[in-house]
Amino acid sequence: MEITVERDNKVSPKDVFTHLLAIVALYTTAVSFLVLVFQSVNIWLPDVLTEAGYYARQGANGAIRWSIASLVIFFPAYLLTMRFLNKSYEENPSKRNLRVRKWLIYFTLFVAALVIMGDLVTLINNLLNGELTVRFALKVGAVLFVAGSIFFYYFSDIKKHRTE
Repeated sequence: MEITVERDNKVSPKDVFTHLLAIVALYTTAVSFLVLVFQSVNIWLPDVLTEAGYYARQGANGAIRWSIASLVIFFPAYLLTMRFLNKSYEENPSKRNLRVRKWLIYFTLFVAALVIMGDLVTLINNLLNGELTVRFALKVGAVLFVAGSIFFYYFSDIKKHRTE
């Protein structure tokens, strides 16, 4: 079943699920990377007041293993899917205007913007409370880097290929 979109562009199930795979792989990669960074910071710079030593380290190690396993699978899946999509855009540039693509990209920009704003609110709140630590700064920096990179990449792509 195909749905007709603008000027002879047709959205096939292949288009929908390929774009969904790319976005799900991107989100999973971003979250896994952040979990990896957060848990590494927890191990390297333990909070002696709140962490229970051995058990906290075991929990962090389990989260690190899960993150690495997820990154090993989902990051290459994202790269391969994006490579496939970019080839299809070169063959048929009008595919960049598929509604499913635009919806997913704008949704991703929306989520990234909300994450960036939430991250900055958290940073300012902790600064005002006088609770800025190296651990906290590293975690805030990691979130800002990941969300900012995703936002910048997709925003640049939209601006570069704007045809509306």
